[in-house]
Amino acid sequence: MSSMSNATAIAHPNIALVKYWGNRDDRLRLPAMGSISVTLAALSTRTRVSFDGGDEDRLILNGQAASEEARQRTARLLDLVRGMAGARGGALVESVNDFPTAAGLASSASGFAALALAATRAAGLDLGPRELSILARQGSGSAARSVFGGYVEMHRGERSDGLDSFAEPLASESALPLEVLVAVTEEGPKERSSQDGMALGRASSPFWDAWVSGAEADVGRMRASILAGDLAQVGALAEESCLKMHAVMLSTRPALIYLREASVAVILRVRALRKEGLPAWITMDAGPQVKVLTSPDRSAEVVAAVEAVPGVLRLIRSGLGPGVALVARDRTA
Repeated sequence: MSSMSNATAIAHPNIALVKYWGNRDDRLRLPAMGSISVTLAALSTRTRVSFDGGDEDRLILNGQAASEEARQRTARLLDLVRGMAGARGGALVESVNDFPTAAGLASSASGFAALALAATRAAGLDLGPRELSILARQGSGSAARSVFGGYVEMHRGERSDGLDSFAEPLASESALPLEVLVAVTEEGPKERSSQDGMALGRASSPFWDAWVSGAEADVGRMRASILAGDLAQVGALAEESCLKMHAVMLSTRPALIYLREASVAVILRVRALRKEGLPAWITMDAGPQVKVLTSPDRSAEVVAAVEAVPGVLRLIRSGLGPGVALVARDRTA
């Protein structure tokens, strides 16, 4: 590039209500199914990209040099940005998560959404929301959804080039007030990455075909329930989608067992809460943390019950948050 340039962006992770688990193209990260998510306000990733003309891209994650695998994954997205900008030269990427990384809390979603915006702005590009979602998807499939806030729908798409595989807003937070409680049951990184797990599931789970073939109907039912403001149906569908996804994981060879004793205990406690008349449903991603969906006006009761479950290390409460945003940009000769 002819000038030093940098930009900083902040993004929030999202939690899928109708799950995405599996790609139809691993290179472009084209999902095998559509999905619907909510973006979480209480968790965030802040990423600064500086195109400084170095020999290679460098990644500092949470204050430390990232693994070579993470650096290369970041460099691949930066290569796409350099290609669009007609630019050359390395970049320094400094990224900080204010929540556990690679632990089933969608850090890759917020991370690559923030990276996509910061990198394109630092390179002098101003992509529209759809183009930014397509770019972020190529870093992490779920990052396409963290470009937007509130309730978000991800389109599977049909094209082999991925230009019709993007996310877009479905509804604002006010359309259906929701609080998400994240029960943290384990702080460390998970034993197998989502990317590897999805590929294994596609190759070996006997439930894979049924999982993929039922996804379109699941997305349609969830979309209608959100737009109708039906929290009970949204919660029931989210829990159903989560358990179906974990059935695929458990039937993968070797089995992907992300559940822990405390995870199961939270699930059982939430089911008991519903019998007591409280609005509470669970969802989980590829990790041991359990997310509990509830209504803001009853959340205090649900919080007290979930916090008391043995093995729950801490509880993070979150409303629905905004999409990715630029927080700083500077260009010097």
